[in-house]
Amino acid sequence: MLLLGIGVYPIWAAAGQAASDALWNIVHNLCVANEEKQGQPDPCVLVDLRNGEQKGYVLLKDLFGATQFLLIPTARVTGIESPLLLAPGAPNYFASAWRLRTYVDGVLHKTLPRDDIALAINSVSGRTQNQLHIHIDCVRSDVHRILLAQEAAIGARWAPLGVPLARHHYLAMRVEGDQLDAANPFKLLADGVPGAREDMGHHTLVVVGAIFSDDHPGFIILDDQAVPATGDRASGEELQDHSCAITQS
Repeated sequence: MLLLGIGVYPIWAAAGQAASDALWNIVHNLCVANEEKQGQPDPCVLVDLRNGEQKGYVLLKDLFGATQFLLIPTARVTGIESPLLLAPGAPNYFASAWRLRTYVDGVLHKTLPRDDIALAINSVSGRTQNQLHIHIDCVRSDVHRILLAQEAAIGARWAPLGVPLARHHYLAMRVEGDQLDAANPFKLLADGVPGAREDMGHHTLVVVGAIFSDDHPGFIILDDQAVPATGDRASGEELQDHSCAITQS
């Protein structure tokens, strides 16, 4: 779910754009413009243009949930289906989103274990905005428990997870390492799941931090594909908890 707070960010209406472009207008016409002209990222909390606008990103606090943030490219990237994400030299937006999870810690005034955090991008049918955005927030407690129980069965290649998550059947794979710089989830999906490269728009990706049983850090990456006949919109955000209840367990 994306709650943009149109009363706070009315630029889409002034520009005469459809509501699905609201996020793009916030990023392009407000955050980037304010950063360049005034040195302030408002209404974003961060604008990173160190590698230029075509490879930059912003961090925006979503108005839904106390701890939910969105990483959004400063380039015009419609969503998971964009070929720009698989182009040579494409930014690894998931790697940047993972580093920015510390903003969730800041809201909570404590450092969360890496396996409390999930990153998610929804499919075309599971989103409301036509500008790529990665949701950064806590993972659902039940999802955390299932992934912990299934860890031994999750390997380095995509395979069906043995247990449904939020009533949907996900593929899962594991990635070793503290960061995601060497593992771009978009490319792992396109190269590893048959047919995904030609149909990226109908997929969702979720990255959950992990501390594996050997105490090594890593990630569990999850993929679901939209199945309209069953009502599955491939909205991986469903695996996040915007109330961050896991921090109370």
